[in-house]
Amino acid sequence: MGETRHSVCALDCPDACGLLLNIENGKATRLRGEADHPVTRGFLCGKVAQYLEREYSPRRLLYPQKRVGAKGEGRFERITWDEALDTISSRLRSLALEFGPEAVLPYSYGGTLGYLQSSGMDRRFFHRFGASRLDRTICASAGAAGSVAAFGNRLATEFEQFPQAKLIIAWGANIHGNNVHLWPFIVEARRRGAKFYAIDPIATRTARLADRHFAINPGSDLALALGLMHVIFGEGLEDRAYLSAHTQNADSLRARAAEYPPEKVAALTGIGKDEIVALAREYAAAKPAAIRLNYGIQRSERGGRAVHAVSLLPVITGQFRYAGGGVHLSSSGAFQINRDALERPDLQLESPLGRPARIVNMTELGRALTERNDPPVMAMVVYNSNPAAVAPRQSLVLEGLRREDLFTVVLEQFQTDTADYADILLPATTFLEHTDLYFSYGHHYIQMARPALAPPGEAKSNFEVFRLLAERLGFNDRALRDSEDDVIRQTLDSPSPYLAGITLDELQAKRRVRLKVSAEGEPFLPYANGGFGTPSGKCDLDASELGYQPPVESRHGSQELRAKYPLELIAGKHDDGMNSTFGYREAVDRDSGLLCLHAADAAARGIEEGDPVRVFNARGSLALKAHVNGSVQPGVVRIPGIR
Repeated sequence: MGETRHSVCALDCPDACGLLLNIENGKATRLRGEADHPVTRGFLCGKVAQYLEREYSPRRLLYPQKRVGAKGEGRFERITWDEALDTISSRLRSLALEFGPEAVLPYSYGGTLGYLQSSGMDRRFFHRFGASRLDRTICASAGAAGSVAAFGNRLATEFEQFPQAKLIIAWGANIHGNNVHLWPFIVEARRRGAKFYAIDPIATRTARLADRHFAINPGSDLALALGLMHVIFGEGLEDRAYLSAHTQNADSLRARAAEYPPEKVAALTGIGKDEIVALAREYAAAKPAAIRLNYGIQRSERGGRAVHAVSLLPVITGQFRYAGGGVHLSSSGAFQINRDALERPDLQLESPLGRPARIVNMTELGRALTERNDPPVMAMVVYNSNPAAVAPRQSLVLEGLRREDLFTVVLEQFQTDTADYADILLPATTFLEHTDLYFSYGHHYIQMARPALAPPGEAKSNFEVFRLLAERLGFNDRALRDSEDDVIRQTLDSPSPYLAGITLDELQAKRRVRLKVSAEGEPFLPYANGGFGTPSGKCDLDASELGYQPPVESRHGSQELRAKYPLELIAGKHDDGMNSTFGYREAVDRDSGLLCLHAADAAARGIEEGDPVRVFNARGSLALKAHVNGSVQPGVVRIPGIR
């Protein structure tokens, strides 16, 4: 007789879906979304709907292995866990003695939204060891800083409130491609009469479904936000009562916006002057209006300031007063867990250093592996990431990974690009195979899941591997022997009112619990009555840092660079992929290696559909195949994900 088991999708996505698995004879036969989950609502995205294909792939790593070929060849032979752990612990110990513990660098990022497998025993282990600390900035740091600059914290309008909006703007957000569980809320809002607009340099799936698509020039979002403010302030459309009660330095923002009349902004953004004026008027008049802001706009020069400026639009128009009004970049600021208890930074004082270790910015991995000598990076432990495929300056990263004196350990489910360079390759569990506690950056439900499936072969969780390594190295600290349940209890023991009373027992019984962000049954209105995360409790509208400058590497930036490289490249995500996670899938592979370009740019270069092309700049080059379509504007090219 079959049974149903519960899990949570741990992939790097705001939706953090609740999952149900049909189990027959210990094997999952079906994976579906939880019907009673307030956001999942019974369906899955196209990526996760086929996750069992990944779970049972014959390409899964099943056993520990050691390298037998040259680095990068990907040739390994099977070894035991004892040999693997002994080798790793011995090499780390000897390198720490010779170069100091900071010669060891952990490298991880968003391979899971689970606290335990991403920020638990691993952080404790490396703190106790004295390893270099990784500054995890590769994805969202600029946007997070922009949000904090605007509000003093990182709270957001709930997705569940979007049906009440009269106008919804997807700003740099391909909702239908990578936040699909927000889409039904937008459909409901449109059914009630709401308009839905998209601001995006690319004609994404979402933009094509919008009532209007504003094809903005890449990197000019800050200018557009200021142009909208110019109209709003200039025509007296601001909410003066809200500004008076809940903000300070409004005159600074008003003066800054005055510098960006629609004519000027039209030239910078590529959006017509009349369109800018009409959009500003419509946005200010719609009560409520919601902006779904996403991280694309912060991945350009001064992108954090763009997030800051866009986030102020609902402030000056008083949108936060209303359910369904405001902006959503990330809800993660509401998950105010006890991070010190989770990660135990105090263990750094017990390390051989007796102090916090140095910090290495993950976006500088290539330089860290090839240039740093204070001390040099002599060992790297990679988990929850694939830096050979996703880290900046790939050629320099690969040069570093090829170093014969670099000892590299990789914990992985598949033999990725990075795994090919490993000295020791360890088989890792998927989120269906281990215990974890999950946050979301799209909703306010904290969730927990036990293993729904047994790990294949000898795969182990990150949590278990780092606990075993701590034991091998003789670390006797109680924190390094804690169980998963111990760490969950410690993590939930937070002074934040948002987590008040939420316990492991409750999560085990209910699977998910809504954070205490509002009274039961009431919408969460984070800034309806002020309450910003600033010392004054008011939103600071100081605009001294909000002047717009075109990105240097753009058609409107350096004329010298424009003469050499007249096209702007956007490396967007594939709708059916997630960075390199689903690179093995046929749908992703089919579009791999394409360069999307406008017909005018193709004609000017004598390029036709399917022609081989070389994309290049001073950093390197890439051989691709031309795809001439209308998804990009003239002067912009796009690579829709690379396998």
